[in-house]
Amino acid sequence: MKILHSSDWHLGKKLDHFSRLPEQIEMLKEIKNIADEHNVDAIILAGDIFDNFNPPIEALSLFYKEAKKMTNDGKRPIIAIAGNHDSADRFESPEPLAKECGIFLAGKPDFLAETTNLDTGVEISKTDRGFLEVSLPNYDYPLRIIATAYANEQRLKTAFNPENTEEELRDYLQKYWADLADKYCDKEGVNILLSHLFIIKKDGEIPEEPEDEKPILHVGGVQSVYSSNIPKQMDYVALGHLHRKQMIDDTPCPIIYSGSPLSFSFSEANQKKYVLILDLEPGNDIKIEEVELKSGKPLLRKKCNGVSEAIEWLEANKDALVELTIVSDEFLTAENKRSLYDAHDGIISIIPQVTQKIGSANGTEEINMAESVTEHFRNYFKAEHGQDPNDEIMDLFKEIISEEK
Repeated sequence: MKILHSSDWHLGKKLDHFSRLPEQIEMLKEIKNIADEHNVDAIILAGDIFDNFNPPIEALSLFYKEAKKMTNDGKRPIIAIAGNHDSADRFESPEPLAKECGIFLAGKPDFLAETTNLDTGVEISKTDRGFLEVSLPNYDYPLRIIATAYANEQRLKTAFNPENTEEELRDYLQKYWADLADKYCDKEGVNILLSHLFIIKKDGEIPEEPEDEKPILHVGGVQSVYSSNIPKQMDYVALGHLHRKQMIDDTPCPIIYSGSPLSFSFSEANQKKYVLILDLEPGNDIKIEEVELKSGKPLLRKKCNGVSEAIEWLEANKDALVELTIVSDEFLTAENKRSLYDAHDGIISIIPQVTQKIGSANGTEEINMAESVTEHFRNYFKAEHGQDPNDEIMDLFKEIISEEK
């Protein structure tokens, strides 16, 4: 049985002002082609299908249109869970209609699917809270999925009703999963835990959450879960949330974040992106193939000495989205910026790194970009006019900043 694992599509996401929807259209077509080329039997999506709780109609339309194509008219089921960017209720609301197309949606960690028998021979043969067993027409053994969608700590406590300490909640998840595994996950099928939680190896290194990502390790989020909490019956743990593909542990089975299929922030610049093809059979070790994705614009960070050097580099990298740092001994003028934007239509941000004469005996001082915008304005005014701005000018500047926020 071959299964494709992906996550963190973030449909509808923008990079600053720049829409990623055209890239996402190509990305979904590429994933569909990979599924076809590898004769994939099912697709599992580990959350953050959309970028926010109320995705634009273009993103909703894109998901259902392309997901239906991926199912091959219901012959290849898709099992998708909600992530921390998805609205659990909105995610589940189309499920009665979506399942008729072979798309099964779990918005809450304790969702309860209905048994279903599609005309294609795909069947949801057993269900429980947070569990479904899928029978596929070409196999005499089932696919079992324990599916725990993202929930904040309060929702998890409401769903599972444990005591209030972190340790007890983590232990309760372990018991909850173990009870489902003991009841349904014998060696006569393939068994997968599908989740959008922060799972780490106990006492191991804690992976960084993506830049600009809504963190889930925070007050009101949910604490990390340990790989040792995973039931021993599992053949694979399919995770979403972290945008870099990485294996968290190989015990009791491979526990893997598939990563996002596109780079969504400049902290992901130069990252390779993948989908994972799982080859599973009861009683045999799992085989995992990483398939690199080629769609999407590269995200590049570049530091240039001066505007001329920047324009030359921009003209040689037309297809990228760019975060550009300009090192100069003077502030960028409006004309400078216009020249840069004329040279490249994929500039996301321009960061001036200015060195200027302060009047000290030894020359130059680099402006500290970590300072507040108010301090930058004060320094700029002093450099231009040779004196500090008065209170009236500073009050006016602060009022403009407040209005902008």
